[in-house]
Amino acid sequence: MQKVKMIAQGRVQGVGFRWGVYALALEIGGITGRVWNNDDGTVGILAQAENSQQMAKFIQEIRKGPTPFSKVSYLDVNLANFENFSNFKITN
Repeated sequence: MQKVKMIAQGRVQGVGFRWGVYALALEIGGITGRVWNNDDGTVGILAQAENSQQMAKFIQEIRKGPTPFSKVSYLDVNLANFENFSNFKITN
C-alpha cells in the first residue's frame, strides 16, 4: 500500500479542482483518500493505492491539472502514514 500527502499550489480553488481530483480517483480506480481546501489557497490531498502505477498516474494527472481551468504551479508530494480509507471523499 502506497500512501501520500500532497499539497497543490496554483489556481486550485474556485475552479472545480477538488471535484476533478475526486473524478480522477474514480476514473483511475484503486485510489482512496480525501481532498480539501486549505485556508492559504492550496488544496490538500491524502491518497492511497495498492498499485504504485495507479498512484504514479494519479500524481501525474494532478500535476497537469484535473480540470480545464485549474493550473498547478507546484505539487508537494510526500509519503505519509494515515488511517486506511475505503473510498475517496471531498471534505472541508
